Amino acid sequence: MSQDPEKMKSMIAFKKRLEDQLDKLAIEASEAQAALDMVNQMLLEKGFKRGDIKEVPASSASIPKEVVLPKHEPEPPKPAPTQQHTEPEGVIPLKTMAEEPLALMYFDKQTIHVLPDESKNFSVNTPPFTNFLVEKVFAKMQEKDKELVRLGQMSTDKMFSYNIARQGDLIREITIKNADEERVKELKSSIRWTFEKMYEKMKSGV
Repeated sequence: MSQDPEKMKSMIAFKKRLEDQLDKLAIEASEAQAALDMVNQMLLEKGFKRGDIKEVPASSASIPKEVVLPKHEPEPPKPAPTQQHTEPEGVIPLKTMAEEPLALMYFDKQTIHVLPDESKNFSVNTPPFTNFLVEKVFAKMQEKDKELVRLGQMSTDKMFSYNIARQGDLIREITIKNADEERVKELKSSIRWTFEKMYEKMKSGV
């Protein structure tokens, strides 16, 4: 007896959904493993001991004016609250197109932490860190919110702010506060692109 055509279509559609779900789970597992590997490497190398890191002064000649936030020791990555961010993972590895690790980005409540791969020794003096990421991305977002505060459309505690922790000229951590969903997407893309271009210049010796 032949199968009911409608029942066969339903079974085929269900089979396709199961296959898609398995593919999605495999991708998520791969991304989670990559993030875990990077966290383990950083813990083994430095143990997150950053007592010798100095805050960037707001009057620094090499970096535009910044809002200096209270510094705290980085904590292990935590999942981002679903109402704040749409990212499926609380930890996002930032890599080059060739899968070379650049930085680790993770969310802690209203704060984004960006921890550059310390084996790369990224410097604030390497373009396009200052002239693009700081001046054209961070500063522009901050200026926009300052105007909203001036117009009474935003409270100061909701204003976008950032802080760059350095060890000499080396970038050790970027802390960002009050980035909404749209800005999170822009920041993820801009930070990854910036560090990739910096890495290319470092490799070429420029």
